[in-house]
Parts: sequence; structure tokens; C-alpha cells
Amino acid sequence: MRRFSITTTQREEFADITAQVAQALAASGLCEGCVLVYSPHTTAGVTINEGADPDVKRDMLAHLAELAPRAGGRAGFRHAEGNSDAHIKTSLMGPSQLVPVSGGRLVLGTWQRIYLCEFDGPRQRTVLVQPLAAGEGV
Repeated sequence: MRRFSITTTQREEFADITAQVAQALAASGLCEGCVLVYSPHTTAGVTINEGADPDVKRDMLAHLAELAPRAGGRAGFRHAEGNSDAHIKTSLMGPSQLVPVSGGRLVLGTWQRIYLCEFDGPRQRTVLVQPLAAGEGV
């Protein structure tokens, strides 16, 4: 398993980690299969989405803020750390993505990028990258 760290700079942001995942893949030597990209944090997830238009990230963060406002909305939050919204947003995004690999390269669509979704930053985060060779049950 490969790992790398990323330092986020805002409480909520989508940090493009595509290059770091590609580097971890290259270091693994995997040619065919997939890589699991995983965030071992309860307030930071992983997603794949458009990377060409920054408005997509802004729109996603704005909509997530409506779904899970920091103050908790009508229901309020009981979690004492004050970051329940971050936990909810992370559950909505999910902790991982499975990315196909062919010819030793990530198979992503033209506009797709891999993002660490930070919801409780700024922080230093760890991302795990597990190569899975074709024929290993995937």
C-alpha cells in the first residue's frame, strides 16, 4: 500500500490529488487492474468529478452546505466537537474511490480528477492508495 500526505488550507475544499495518486500508481508498478484511493479520516472523503471548471467544486460545496449546514439547521447537533456537518458531508461523499488502471495509467474521463474532500480543515491528511492487480477478485 502506498500513502501520501496532503495539507489542506481551508475548512472545506476539494483538493485535487490526481497527480499524487498517479505517482503512487507509478511507484507500485501496476499495469492492469485498479487502485483503491482511501481517506482514513471521518471528516474527509474522496470523490471523482470534473476538474476543468472550478465552479463545479464551488457548486458542490455550496450544495453540501445546504444539505448539512455547519450550525445544524432545525435539528441542531449534539456532537461536542462542533464538526457534525463535516461527518455528514464525508458520509455523503464516501471515504474511497476505485479507479481502473490500464497500461499503467489511471483510466479517468476527459474532465475527471480525483479529489480529497476536506470538510474540517485546514489539516494534514493522509491518503492511502492500494493497487489491485487484475485477477485479484476485482
